[in-house]
Amino acid sequence: MGKIIFIDVDGTLVDYEANLPDLAVEAIRRARKNGHKVYISTGRSKAEVYKNIWDIGLDGMIGGNGSFVEDKGKVIMHQTITEEQCRRIVDWLHEKKIEFYLESNNGLFASEKFELAADKTMKEYARRKGNDQSEVVTVRTIYPGMIFDGELYRKDLNKVSYILNTYKDYLDTKEQFPDMENGTWGGKGEEALFGDLGVKDITKANAIEYLLKYLGADRKDTIAFGDAKVDVPMLEYCEIGVAMGSGGEEIKKMADMVTDDVDKDGLYKAFVRLNLI
Repeated sequence: MGKIIFIDVDGTLVDYEANLPDLAVEAIRRARKNGHKVYISTGRSKAEVYKNIWDIGLDGMIGGNGSFVEDKGKVIMHQTITEEQCRRIVDWLHEKKIEFYLESNNGLFASEKFELAADKTMKEYARRKGNDQSEVVTVRTIYPGMIFDGELYRKDLNKVSYILNTYKDYLDTKEQFPDMENGTWGGKGEEALFGDLGVKDITKANAIEYLLKYLGADRKDTIAFGDAKVDVPMLEYCEIGVAMGSGGEEIKKMADMVTDDVDKDGLYKAFVRLNLI
């Protein structure tokens, strides 16, 4: 039987300027032709998975860091933030004057002042990821489909991301929402740029386990690729875990294999080393 491959998107499949390497596309297409299944496993919601990624040819996706699972166009699991939780989050962040965006399969919905407030933060995020054009990065170039005047009280949410004015914003929000999964991204510890809120106890590993049961597949046939702390449970769960060379030190230390940077065809090189192509 072929392998079942799970690939993170940002920093793994695409680089930090959202460029999709040609050899990554070739690797996935050849692997599927060889009988392997390939899924993206991402923090993105489906609304953020653009046509160029679907056009590669995929068997499905895990989204929202594990809250959504789709196989061959069929939704087999979707756990969302409740409407009551959403109202509490939106009201809390408004009260604290923290700008945010809501992540749904139906779109990304920004708070009233998010675009202006996030400009500096997104430039810093791009700079940290090695983007030499970081000074021209904008919210609209990073999130081309973001909706800036949409309804904020919703019942279709996978996640909420919010700007950290200080690390205390994360600590206060975590204390306020113990019924939710609390995390940060864009930096380690107090260097983080964003906080996020999701469905309690959701991880990419849980979603993979759910998908394998649906497929009647064996964990020993799984391979995972990632670059960030949020990918660690996925790499731990799968039989083989591969970290990108451009990834963080934490994931590289625990991975079974470290390949090259995303923009140096690390995905393609790992597929070759693992005899997938």
